[in-house]
Formats: sequence, structure tokens, C-alpha cells
Amino acid sequence: MMAQVASLNTEAFFEHLWQDYIQMAPAAAQLQQVFLERGEQVVNDHVALRTFNLEPIQLTALEPHLLAMGYRRFAPYQFPEKKLQAWGYIPPHDTLPRIFLSELDCSAFSVSVQEILRQLCVQVEPERVQEIDIFWAGRLWSPISWADYQTLLKESEYAAWVAALGLRPNHFTLSVNHLVHTPSLEGVLEVVESHGMALNTSGGRIKGSPTVLLEQASTLAEQMPVEFSGGEVHEIPTCYYEFARRYPDADGTVYQGFVAASADRIFESTHVYRSS
Repeated sequence: MMAQVASLNTEAFFEHLWQDYIQMAPAAAQLQQVFLERGEQVVNDHVALRTFNLEPIQLTALEPHLLAMGYRRFAPYQFPEKKLQAWGYIPPHDTLPRIFLSELDCSAFSVSVQEILRQLCVQVEPERVQEIDIFWAGRLWSPISWADYQTLLKESEYAAWVAALGLRPNHFTLSVNHLVHTPSLEGVLEVVESHGMALNTSGGRIKGSPTVLLEQASTLAEQMPVEFSGGEVHEIPTCYYEFARRYPDADGTVYQGFVAASADRIFESTHVYRSS
């Protein structure tokens, strides 16, 4: 673990994340405006970030920044099919969003994929990770080739996404709990679709249920041109917008965590294919 990390006001931290995010997902900013114009209070439920379990950008190297802001680990999550693990982080007070930080188990893939990912991570100076803007730094390595991107994509969409886009938020999440005029998740999705935005239907439009204390849904990632090595430019999925509705448990406490089965399907919002 790093001996020291650079700190930053939490509001400024999330503003930096948001500004980077909407460059990759401009439709999210448009949707936020739609709900504001409907007289809603727009509150962010959580932000999600992706990384590799390779030095120097592994989860445990990034986590100290979150802990320095007063966040605490809430629960671990495993995604065996996608070769991922993650931690949920609870904020120091409820005016701040939760954070979901995941990392890819690179050792679970072929030698060729492991070598591509290793060559990316060795380009990152360890000192760079001590700066809190590592979370919106984007690509910290030279552009990968289109051929390498395709190689990664065959085994892990997650690996291809991080390799092409780097470290940045892959989604923000609208808290349905804070909406007054559109209090149901289904109602939110009707608004989203009425503005021409496609939804991730993997596992259903709505993932989860009141029974598991969390309902989630998301748009499909936007497609944007990204530069690869040799100056090649290709359109690939970038970031998406999520919507979450939380329910209280038997004691009346609103659920704070995540549901792995639902999150597993939410990850697919950045898949290249378009769900039908």
C-alpha cells in the first residue's frame, strides 16, 4: 500500500469525475437535464470504476485515495464468469455517492492477453498512482493496436474497454429514491426511452427486485471514435448511465450495497453488441 496519497475535496473529486465522464457519455448530461426540467432532484447513487489487478494500478493501490476521503469498505463482490472482483465503498456521509471499484484478474486469461495487459501496465509510473486524478487519467499508456483490442475483446470485453479507454468512471447512477415525480424505476426508463436512448436488456430491463432490496437498470454505452496505434480510429462503446432504486430492510434501513447477479448484467452495458 502507498505510504501517502494526495487528497482532494470530495465535491471537487466527483466534479472532476463527472466532467471526464460526460465527455465519454454526453447523453448522461442530457438525461440529467431532462430530469431537472421535470422538477426532480438529481442525486448520484454511485460511481463505478474499472482497473486491472496488475501493478501499479491494482485495486489496493487505488483504494487509499478513497479511504483518505473517509470512504470505507462495505462488501466484496465476485464475478467468476467475467473474472472480476470488486469492492463497494460507503461514503462518510449520505450526501456523497457510493463507489464501486472493480478489477480484472488478468491471470485468468490466455498468455497472449496477459502479455498485452502487462505491456500496458509497465508503462505506468508508480508515482503516478499517488495522484488522485489517477481516477480520471484516462489511458496511461500508448494507444493499443486495433488487432490487440480485438484479441482482448474475444476473451474479455472489460479488458478491451480499460485497454482502450484507461482509468475513468464507466458510469454514474441516478438515484430513483430521490425522485418525486418519477418514483418508480419503470417510470424512469419510460422517460429515458422517450428521449431515444437504448437500454441494456441483458437479464431484463430491470435487474434485481424489491426482494433483494435493489433494482437497477442502465442505458447502453455510447459509441464514440477512439484512436488506436498507427493513427487508426474506430468507434467503440464508452460509458453509460445507470438508474438505481433502493429498498429498506426489515429494520427500515435502506440497503447500501450492490447485488452481484445484477451488477454482472450491468457490466454488459459496454458490450460491443446491441442487446435486443
